[in-house]
Amino acid sequence: MPRIDLSAIDTDDTDGLTEEQAQEELASLRERLADLQDRLFAEEERALLIVLQGMDGSGKDHVISHLLSACDPSGLRVHNFKKPAGEEAAHDFLWRFHQQTPAKGMVQVFDRSHYEEVIFPRVHDLVGDEHWKARLDSINDFERMLAREGTAIVKLLMHISHEEQGERIRQRLERREKHADFSAADVKEREHWDAYQRAFQDVLDATSNDVARWHVIPADHKWYVPVAAGRVVVAALEEIDPQYPELDREEVEEAGVAD
Repeated sequence: MPRIDLSAIDTDDTDGLTEEQAQEELASLRERLADLQDRLFAEEERALLIVLQGMDGSGKDHVISHLLSACDPSGLRVHNFKKPAGEEAAHDFLWRFHQQTPAKGMVQVFDRSHYEEVIFPRVHDLVGDEHWKARLDSINDFERMLAREGTAIVKLLMHISHEEQGERIRQRLERREKHADFSAADVKEREHWDAYQRAFQDVLDATSNDVARWHVIPADHKWYVPVAAGRVVVAALEEIDPQYPELDREEVEEAGVAD
């Protein structure tokens, strides 16, 4: 699989779309997504795991609210992973993530994910190279196992510029309705921006493969993010090609339902 060079991807890219064109395409993607997800839920044979990664403010929530809100809530789960505590911390680093993988028929979203367990330690030098590489190997094994068991995996990295992310954090301070989204920790993590970019590149190099490839989403324009993400998610569901189950005629006859 061709290497993804994060530094070569323009965070300002919109694939030539205007905002108006993007909104039109998003409406079509949402309609297609709703149909495919309904079929997946009815079929109950396979599942979809969507992994969202990126710096804070890069548009992960925008994907959930503007794209994935088209899904029937009965077949969609979103989980945001915090720092492990209690029983979570007492188990291996992947244990808590496995608890939240999607059941057959479901779409599960990891808003931040098992990749936090390799990105944050890498940035802050909390683990040595050997331990870090072992965790990446475990993640690859974990994802291969999920794929073998019928779970398709879509991994989206929201790629935002340092300047745009700073502007979004400033907006959280200046606009009262966004105060709840502000975190001093996010400001602190900006001091490690270059280290995060290196860690993201290392993760792309080590864990993008035919089973679970990464897709980098240019994220400087919020209106473009759900479109770019939607193209990937819809394509993954189209590859699954879920079908509504056929009626069992014997059960229908036994139930006394007339044709």
